[in-house]
Amino acid sequence: MVLKQFGEFFFEFCKRSGYDHMLRTLGGNLYEFIENLDALHSYLSLSYQEMNAPSFRVEKNEDGSMHLHYYSDRRGLCHIVPGIIGAAALDFFNTEISMEIVNQTEEEERTGKKEHIVFLVTQKPVFSYKKRNKFSSSTQYIADSGRRIEKQLNKEIRDRTSLISVCPAKKNHWETIRGIVTLGRGKLLRGFKPAYPTTLWIDTKTFCNGLPFHIVFDEELRVKQSGVSIQKIVPGLQTMGIRLDHYFSIVHPEVTFTISSVQKFINSQFVFRTRREMMPESWKQRPMLELRGQMIWMESLQCMLYLCSPLLRTLHELEERQMHIADIAPHDVTRDLILLNQQRLAEMELSNQLERKKEELRILSKHLEEEKKKTEALLYAMLPKHVANQLKEGKRVEAGEFKECTILFSDVVTFTNICAQCEPIQIVLMLNSMYLRFDRLTTVHDVYKVETIGDAYMVVGGVPVPVSTHAERVANFALGIIIAAKEVKNPVSGNPIQIRVGIHTGPVLAGVVGEKMPRYCLFGDTVNIASRMESHGVPSKIHLSPTTYYCLKDKSFEMTARGEIEVKGKGKMHTYFLIRNRTATENEIMGNPIKEADSDHESVQLKKVHLPLPLLRSCVTSNITFTHLPF
Repeated sequence: MVLKQFGEFFFEFCKRSGYDHMLRTLGGNLYEFIENLDALHSYLSLSYQEMNAPSFRVEKNEDGSMHLHYYSDRRGLCHIVPGIIGAAALDFFNTEISMEIVNQTEEEERTGKKEHIVFLVTQKPVFSYKKRNKFSSSTQYIADSGRRIEKQLNKEIRDRTSLISVCPAKKNHWETIRGIVTLGRGKLLRGFKPAYPTTLWIDTKTFCNGLPFHIVFDEELRVKQSGVSIQKIVPGLQTMGIRLDHYFSIVHPEVTFTISSVQKFINSQFVFRTRREMMPESWKQRPMLELRGQMIWMESLQCMLYLCSPLLRTLHELEERQMHIADIAPHDVTRDLILLNQQRLAEMELSNQLERKKEELRILSKHLEEEKKKTEALLYAMLPKHVANQLKEGKRVEAGEFKECTILFSDVVTFTNICAQCEPIQIVLMLNSMYLRFDRLTTVHDVYKVETIGDAYMVVGGVPVPVSTHAERVANFALGIIIAAKEVKNPVSGNPIQIRVGIHTGPVLAGVVGEKMPRYCLFGDTVNIASRMESHGVPSKIHLSPTTYYCLKDKSFEMTARGEIEVKGKGKMHTYFLIRNRTATENEIMGNPIKEADSDHESVQLKKVHLPLPLLRSCVTSNITFTHLPF
């Protein structure tokens, strides 16, 4: 029951997957539908080459039932078949069927799909719900319908009496209907009988040329006749009477090459493949030719006719077998299939080329995005981000006034003497080593690097983004560069270099100047005073103006008064030195990650130890030394 339910679901799944139209056109009734399932599987195998579909063969019985023969390599799945066939019969042909297994064997003579299940299929038509109501709701309706039909028939007979002199008197209404329908239209479709000529009006040569791919063989598989093109490809067929199984093997259906096996599967498509060992020596390197077609049993001659076409998909396969389009009959659709498939392959190749180009463009776009990020990173390192974005968009950057910011200047002590005593490359290396450390600290403390001129380094806090903590940020940065400068060696003496630092707080005007190499510059007296704080500073000290001192005095910074000094261009000023940040450690100032173990160890080292005096005296007399203990 589970497998049958699965079969019904699988049928619905195939319909929803786009095979509905293909399945509906397989046949006009259930017999034709089943008979053409193998052909459908053969077509699908062109796309799904690993597909191993089951095989179906159907036989009609005199009582209207059918015997369905199911062959498969997958044992135990035969109960799916009633679900699939039943769902197809009900959906496509409005027919209910019952299927029961009447025989189950192993086909030893088959080369594949050895499991052979025979189902007895009986069917009966099913009316829809509306039709059942219409025809069985009341006997009165049926009687009324009958009378209306009879009245209409009588009228048709009266109207056509003068015209239907050729029709004899009808014995009942159904014969009358048949006569009316027949008039002027030939015989009824259901009663169609073909007309055959008394003599076959075609000669042997024309037949072999018109059907270049055909073979006639007898019950002993001896070739009696073959088409001209197949003789060209398989020269052995020019010798009449040779055995067909010496030159060909059966690929589909997977049966042994005997006349009884062929007759049993006569409704299936047969695929033959040429045997390599029977081909001429010069042809053995070519791919073997496959033929696909149908078998027709000729009872009067006791011979089998194999009408076939070469199984080729592309012009490349045609060329590999050294064949030409001219070898295929003009009426054979194989010509069109090869050319259409070649066009499809060309379109697929074009599509693949477009996909490759698309992938190349995607990779180039990715690389371009990476380069764009690098360029933007370089641009943002030179200009503030919002300013750089405005310049990229072609906009003019207006100058902006900042009510309060903090500016820092620093320079190297005795820089002129150092330059006079060493090589230029040594100066470059020294400054680069120092500026790399300073640049990292600008990121740590979120201050903006304005510019460097020689050994002078200029930083601002609160510009271009105003912040209330601009003075604290610049102060922490100043403490950091004093520490960082100790790591840079003087190329002359080998000792750590010394720097002077000056800081001032006040208003500035900021804007972009120039088009080539544009710079974001600060203007105003605040810049001058900050520069004076640096030039009047003391080595390894941070010199603060009064305004900066007042910004920091209520914060966590330790400062000391320098006193009143004479500042060039400004007269006397009371200035200060920044000593340290009381709440921040050196690692925090430098932005170094602090390991938990190290911090614990440091806390242990800094913990004061108080020993009792008698214990201390005994340790001293015992010559015990103490290290790392702050008594």
